[in-house]
Amino acid sequence: MNHGAAGPLAWTVKVLTLFPEMFPGSLGHSLAGKALENGVWALESVDIRSFARDKHRSVDDTPFGGGAGMVMRPDVLDAALTATAGPPGAPGRGRAIYLSPRGRVLSQELVKELAATPVVTLLCGRYEGVDERVLDAHGLEEVSLGDFVLSGGEPAALCLIDAVVRLLPGVMGNVETAGEESFERGLLEYPHYTRPAVWTDGQGVERSVPDILLSGHHEKVRAWRLAEAERITQARRPDLWDRYAAGKTAEGQVVGKRGRRRGPKPE
Repeated sequence: MNHGAAGPLAWTVKVLTLFPEMFPGSLGHSLAGKALENGVWALESVDIRSFARDKHRSVDDTPFGGGAGMVMRPDVLDAALTATAGPPGAPGRGRAIYLSPRGRVLSQELVKELAATPVVTLLCGRYEGVDERVLDAHGLEEVSLGDFVLSGGEPAALCLIDAVVRLLPGVMGNVETAGEESFERGLLEYPHYTRPAVWTDGQGVERSVPDILLSGHHEKVRAWRLAEAERITQARRPDLWDRYAAGKTAEGQVVGKRGRRRGPKPE
């Protein structure tokens, strides 16, 4: 099933799934949905079961070596991938990805790579997974959302597509917003506040917006936001903080324990 009109510059994603009715799903709404309608990107959802070769439309079988569950068949998946993306090495094939908990963890860096790739094919597994031979034969990359297991690849595909689509030109209204978001600078995002300046919560406690954000001093606001992003990252994601601190040290700046940055020590 095709969604959106794929123009010559449109980013195109092809999703192989046993549940094509799950697409576009949430991607048909808000910014992603408008961009889909306007032809900024195009979605093709492909029913894997339509490539089954028997009257029962079987797509899985019991695993060799025993064990619980079923495994998706390589002959069915090979036919689906070849018909949808073309054979391995075909011109214009783009990148082909299998959503798998054992794959490379999806990051903003990878999202940017995929946004710059005109055609991306996503294979959504079910049951215990797919026959390893089809992954090898088609050179599929494996990508994971994180260290947890889903009932199938479809929710992961929706998340991946959403992350990519919002980076496409013309999708987000304010292009500056993307540069301030979590992971763009190697940090988590700073806190946000809006009206009213003083808000009383359900327990009767007054909670005020930090004074610096009401000062109108843009340089001080930027410095406060950076310091807050550093503080939050150090507290919540030590792995990100270590990489960020190492990068700043390499640039000749020393990052203090509370996120303050000092210039290099004098000789």
